[in-house]
Amino acid sequence: MTMKKYEVTIEGQVYQVTLKELTAEEAEQMPQTAAPSADPLEKPAAASTGSPVVAPMAGTILSIKVKLGETVKKGDTLCVLEAMKMETPVLAPADGKVASIEVSENQTVESNQQLLAI
Repeated sequence: MTMKKYEVTIEGQVYQVTLKELTAEEAEQMPQTAAPSADPLEKPAAASTGSPVVAPMAGTILSIKVKLGETVKKGDTLCVLEAMKMETPVLAPADGKVASIEVSENQTVESNQQLLAI
């Protein structure tokens, strides 16, 4: 049995972990579990009636420039996304009313994650 120690950093916090290398026989005896269908911390998508506006890339929401129910015009800035030390405005794709806001300021988002609905 081979034990190896590693140091892992997650969100700036350093953790020390010890891993055991399994033999082929031990690996076969391990129960196979299905991957969870969704991140347990991720809130379920709200049923919105509008057209979704998604994140163009992964990053952090710096600010939300609109309020629920606010009327926007095509090209208006809805929110500002920071990715790779650059601020990227997320613009309204069409005229309409903000039907839902699915994110909050300082929230980390993935590429193509719904931010709002118009």
